[in-house]
Order: sequence, then structure tokens, then C-alpha cells
Amino acid sequence: MRALSPPTFDRADHVAALGAAPFDVLVVGGGITGCGVALDAASRGLRVALVERHDFASGTSSKSSKLVHGGLRYLQQGDIRLVYEALHERRRLLRNAPHLVSIQPFLLPIFTKDGLINAKLARAMGTAMWLYDLTGGWRIGKRHRRLKRDEALERMPTLAAERLAAGYLFYDCRADDARLTLTLARTAALGHDAVVVNRASATGLRHRPDGRVAGAEIHVDGRSVAVDASVVINATGVWVDELRTMDEGQDPDMIRPAKGMHITVPWDKVRNEVAVILPVPKDKRSIFVVREGDLCYVGTTDTDYDGPLDDPQCTSDDIDYLLSTLNAWSTEHIERSDVVGTWAGLRPLVRGASSERTADLSRRHSVVTSDHGLVTVTGGKLTTYREMAADTVDAAVKVLPDGIDAGRSRTKRLPLRGHDHRRELQRWVKRGIVTQAVADHLDGRYGGDARVVLAMLEGDASLARPLVPGLPYLRAEAVYAARHEMATTVDDVLSRRTRARLWARDDSAASADDVAELIGGVLGWDQAQRTEAAAAYRASIEAERAAPDLPETHLADLIGA
Repeated sequence: MRALSPPTFDRADHVAALGAAPFDVLVVGGGITGCGVALDAASRGLRVALVERHDFASGTSSKSSKLVHGGLRYLQQGDIRLVYEALHERRRLLRNAPHLVSIQPFLLPIFTKDGLINAKLARAMGTAMWLYDLTGGWRIGKRHRRLKRDEALERMPTLAAERLAAGYLFYDCRADDARLTLTLARTAALGHDAVVVNRASATGLRHRPDGRVAGAEIHVDGRSVAVDASVVINATGVWVDELRTMDEGQDPDMIRPAKGMHITVPWDKVRNEVAVILPVPKDKRSIFVVREGDLCYVGTTDTDYDGPLDDPQCTSDDIDYLLSTLNAWSTEHIERSDVVGTWAGLRPLVRGASSERTADLSRRHSVVTSDHGLVTVTGGKLTTYREMAADTVDAAVKVLPDGIDAGRSRTKRLPLRGHDHRRELQRWVKRGIVTQAVADHLDGRYGGDARVVLAMLEGDASLARPLVPGLPYLRAEAVYAARHEMATTVDDVLSRRTRARLWARDDSAASADDVAELIGGVLGWDQAQRTEAAAAYRASIEAERAAPDLPETHLADLIGA
């Protein structure tokens, strides 16, 4: 019999359900992979619980380049199979989550050296474009084409024209990584009876007399809860070695973290109409330049990392690396004072030869089952999370006791919550409750669930005001996050339920008091708790800015009110 999951996404109800009955599967880790695993297992009819130590997507899964793509550079590394699989997953995501995933055109410029085109490199780029299409790029109905220099400049007028020869236009996809992760968790819970809880840490594994893993001790809300499960899945990303050590008694040293770093700058400093891929001078790497409304983000770095796993910070060197690359190909010089947001994340790469650069390590995933039955998944990339999840649950099924029937993965064609995104939304525009721009904004974040936010606006017009001036998020979205999305802190709202911290670091800090008031009313905070929550967020922003010694910046000063 399945576990009786609460009919809502209310955290208190899910905490209560966590220790109420045994589960078939306990997933530890609430990033994109863990939430994907929970959905895959629950949609097979298994009784599933998921716990996340911090917040959903609080690690790597909220700090990616936010692209759903095959990866051109993996073709350069000869990993055609990985690109083929990723492009198939890209198409599935477009179909299953059309409200969260959209097609993104890309410009790949061809630059000259001393006025000459490297003919060998130009041919290689053309071949890569055709191979990308043939591998699966065409499946979204778009194929690449070569652009003349003037056509390339139309897509990014700030490119150094005297060094630009031509370009290629091709197509990939983009998605808000944190929203996608949260949607997987909500789909698993509300659509398939999974129990999911954030702010819940696995402090130890439970074992049967024969040594087999039989659940975990979970610390949640100041108490310990014993969760029984037939199989435990370790989907904790760069932290997988911690849980494996609880199982094996020694550090397996499976992960080699790589730090990825992004910065946000005003769009009018770049003026790219499409996403652009720029080569890093004297390096084999490249960076993305992606527009985000009146802003644009630039990244990523890809470097070895041996610091603390819990809170990686960008450094002055990281910012200089990205700015120097952007400025190397642009006529518009961008300064550190133009940087309005930063974020750093760690990729959980499977350790390979010690001589390999992290940029050259495979993005393939790995699924291993220990002698005691702990199933661990790591590696991979955002785009292939569904395939990773299916492989992981396939491995877990082999550990389940006889008599538990799971069957095959059902997620290839499983719509995610909100996929019916156009239904009913237009009537709010016709009634004058919101503009078309606001409806489109909410539709792209919540899909069909946007009608709940829209109903809140109808009941309280003050909730239609901006959450952070200069950004499209509404005050209603903070209330919705606390009421329907398990947001429990100001940072949950400003970093992941919205992306205000990424796009406007200091403006988000200025809105912390208002956010604390909005969610405090839902969460039952007194005034002291609200004041403390806002202060904690501002302190984290100060630390984020201090690490690379960045000046305080505000959107109104850089892009106008």
C-alpha cells in the first residue's frame, strides 16, 4: 500500500508524514537529480520520501548556466553519445514542461587572427554545427545557419567588428534551474504521492541485522525522526561522499568538484539579442553570454576546487577571468562596478585521472550500489537529469525486496505540474487584473499554477507591486512561495523561488525587510523573527560582495529606474 502523502505541498504535513509509515524508497538530496529520482520512483507506484538538508536546489541545481543543451564542446571531446542523449532529453523537456523550457538562439562568432581566418578552425566549426543538428539538434524544429559578419553584428553590436569574420546561428534551450527542480518536487508530491521535506538532514543510516541499509535518521525541526525504507538513494551531488562514508566507514573520494562562476551585468553594456558563445583567449574554454531582460549573465568558469562545499564564493580572480574574456571581444568595456550579481556553484564530477582538467572530465553520470544496498548517483548535467533518475531507480529496483513491483520508468512522456499553462490565464488579462507582460511572466514561472497567484492579486492589489524594484517579480510571489512552495527563509524567496539575488544582489538586500514581512505572516513569525530573518539575508549579501571586494551597485543607477 502506498504512503498517504498530504494532498497539499504544506511542509508541516509532509514532516508529519515522514515518520508515519515505511517507504519503498528514501531519496537523500533535493537537487535536480534527487527530485528527478523521487518523481521517477513515485510515478512507478513506489512509496517515496525525499529529504533535503537545506532548500530544494540550494546547491549546484540553482547555480548552473540555466541552459538545456547538448553541449557543443562535448562534440569536440568526441563524446557524441552524450550529446545525442542530451539533445533527446532536451526535446522531452520541451514537451513535458513547455512553461519552464524555451528555445534559445545562440551565436557562435568566427573571429580572425591578424585579419586572417584560420581555415582549419572554420571548417571544424562548420562540421560541428552539422554534426550537432544531425545528432539531434534539428528535433526542436530549428537548424543552424551561417551568418555573414554584418548579420552576426546585428545579434551583438558590441562585438569587435575588425576581428569578426562571420558566425553561426544555432538553437538550444534554456530553463530556470531552481524552478525546474522545485516543479519536479511538487509534481512528485502532488501528482504521485511522494513525501518531500526540505531543511531535513540525514544524520545516519539505519541498518538491518545483516548490514543492509534500511533507512536513515533524519534531523528535522529540532528532533530526530527514524525513516524506514527498503532502499536509500544517495543523490546529494558534491556531498555524496559524506553519505557513502556513513555506509562504508571510509571516505570513498568519488567526487572531484569543479567550480562554475557567473556574473550579471546590465544588458545595455553588451546588447546581445541572442545568447553568444565567446572563446577564452589563450585557453580551450569558452563562456556564455545570455540575456535576461534588462540584464545579462556571463559564465561559466570551470576550475578545480578544494574549498568548503557548503558555500562556494566567487573570487576576484573569477570575476576578472569573466570580464577579461568579455572585454577581449567587445567594444564596450565593462568594469567591476557594473557587476550587479554573482553566483558560484560546484559540479559533482566523477573523479578521473588526476592530470585531467575539470573542463575535460566527462559529464556522464555514474550509478553505483554498495555492498550494503546504498544506491549512489552522481555526475551528469542539468539536461540529462531525467535519464540519470531513470537509471538510478532501475538500480534501486534491484535492491527492493521481492514482491514490490515497480516496472519501467514512465517519465519520458510525463508532463510536469503546470504544463497546461495557457488554460484560463488570458481571462485575467481581459478583466484588467494584470497586463499581458505580467501574465506572460507568471506563466513562464508557474504555468497553470499561475492562476493561484493571479487570484491573490485580485484579492489584494498591493501584492501586484514589484518585490524588488527593477525586476519583474511580484510581492504576491513571496507569499505564494511561503504558502505553496515550502519557502522558509528570506533567502529561499530571493535566491530560488525568485532569482532576485542573482540578477540584483544589493537591490534584493534592500527588499529583505518587505520579504520578511510578507512570508512572516504566512509562517507565523513574530516581529523579532522577521527582523532577524531580514538581517541574516543582508549579512549573506555583505559576505558575497566582500569576498571579491565588489562595490555596492543598484539597478536604478546602471539601467535607469
